[in-house]
Amino acid sequence: MKLAIGNDHVAVEMKKEIKAYLEAKGIEMVDVGTNSTERFNYPISGYKVAQMVAAGEVDGGVLICGTGVGISLAANKVKGIRACVCSEPYSAKLSKQHNNTNIIAFGARVIGVETAKMIVDEWLNAEYEGGRHQVRVDMIAEIENTGHLQAAEE
Repeated sequence: MKLAIGNDHVAVEMKKEIKAYLEAKGIEMVDVGTNSTERFNYPISGYKVAQMVAAGEVDGGVLICGTGVGISLAANKVKGIRACVCSEPYSAKLSKQHNNTNIIAFGARVIGVETAKMIVDEWLNAEYEGGRHQVRVDMIAEIENTGHLQAAEE
């Protein structure tokens, strides 16, 4: 498995720990940065990770900023990306099972490293269930591709 990881200046230390944790599990990590604590605009790393995921260069992505919100919003602007901010493991698991998320995000100012590890583990170990959930994932893609949702307009 190969994952991309990106962060802002607030999350440098957490990123290093999560990256090392995942590498110890045998996961290849592509670090798009930043590695500096100087002010850094999170949309840059959110975009880079999302582009890699959307292009199929990696199997998924991990994003970390102060809250996880801004960096995931940037990633979600890339076609084909379903990034989810999680502050606990249960939502991370269900985001993959029900929404087929391909990027997980969290906040370095919101959770600790051990919780971040549990979130990543639950997300990585979960499998997309498809079935009834695929209808909803398709609806999200319809909005992304067309700017509307036929079912909502009927």
